[in-house]
Amino acid sequence: MPTLSMISGSWCRIEELDAEKHTKDLFNAYVKNHDDSNWTYLQYGPFDSIEEFECWLKQASTGNDPVFYAIIDLKTNKATGISSYLRIQPVVGVIELGNIHFSPLLRKTTMATEAMYLMMRRAFDELCYRRCEWKCDSLNAASRNAALRLGFTFEGIFRQALVYKGRNRDTAWYSVIDKNWPKLKKSFEKWLSPENFNSQGEQQKSLSEIRNNLNE
Repeated sequence: MPTLSMISGSWCRIEELDAEKHTKDLFNAYVKNHDDSNWTYLQYGPFDSIEEFECWLKQASTGNDPVFYAIIDLKTNKATGISSYLRIQPVVGVIELGNIHFSPLLRKTTMATEAMYLMMRRAFDELCYRRCEWKCDSLNAASRNAALRLGFTFEGIFRQALVYKGRNRDTAWYSVIDKNWPKLKKSFEKWLSPENFNSQGEQQKSLSEIRNNLNE
């Protein structure tokens, strides 16, 4: 089973979600999404008050599946998003990354990519899982594009898989398996290296470009 120990990177760290510690930072980060569009494809939220949000965080941070984490910006030491491991099956070596909610402070940043890399690295290198899954609403183009950018392979659509927030969800399935991980890990490390960014913090090569070059 996943541990709750901290995972440290160069841009962010992943730590156990703690309602008392993270509620204020996360609530303030999420309200920067003024139209609440970031909540559309999540099975929880949005929340009308910080008290309601804190109550949900307290519930989410208990139990062992899902296992929730806060994503901390190392520059500000503030929580800017959450993620989790779920559908955890140690017997067959299958785990899922999900409940991913990046605030506007985290979306499309280097630390967002690093956060997913750190969680995948723990799943494969530390916990020795064989398969890491990514699932999302088939209408969630941003999540589907993120899965492909991170190196997940599309496996198909599970039609009418869920009902949430009063509507149907067809679920898109993606995965990375252990034999693919060494090459993906190398591409993440090359992309995250300081040499891949100019003085303005702009990438020199995209993650997919680096990954495709490794295939040659």
